Amino acid sequence: MPGSDELYPPAQYGWGWMLLAIGILLLLIAAAWLLILLTRPRRTLSVGEQNAGQAPLIVDVLSQLRTEYLTRIQQIETDYRERRLSPRQANLELSRVVRTFVNEYSGLEAPVLALDDLVARGVHPALIDAMGRHYYPSIFRQGPAIDPVAGAEAARTVVRSWH
Repeated sequence: MPGSDELYPPAQYGWGWMLLAIGILLLLIAAAWLLILLTRPRRTLSVGEQNAGQAPLIVDVLSQLRTEYLTRIQQIETDYRERRLSPRQANLELSRVVRTFVNEYSGLEAPVLALDDLVARGVHPALIDAMGRHYYPSIFRQGPAIDPVAGAEAARTVVRSWH
């Protein structure tokens, strides 16, 4: 009868639905753990293992970069003094090395920028001076090149003073 006052027991669900719900909860917990694991900040990188009682050896990359480029500049100057490079070639190499240093040190694409572009970007005055007084006149001007020894000293100034 439609209006009967009899009570019916609640519907029973099978075990399959319960297992599905537990599986979804476990999947959500695993996804949250993976998200936390992948987005946490990384530890600082140190070279070498840290032994008991020994401070970690941390390499100063910028000092290494400066040392590497000062060595390259010295090699160019030595090659010029030993007549393996002409003055024009030596200044061209010094320009390339200084521009590459600036690119590696700061990310500025100095190897592909003209002097006017470097001036417009407001780069360090030592680079503008070296390019304008030593490298550009030696590379692009007719006549004798400017002394590469002075260009090498200007290159060292750029490497030592670059921020």
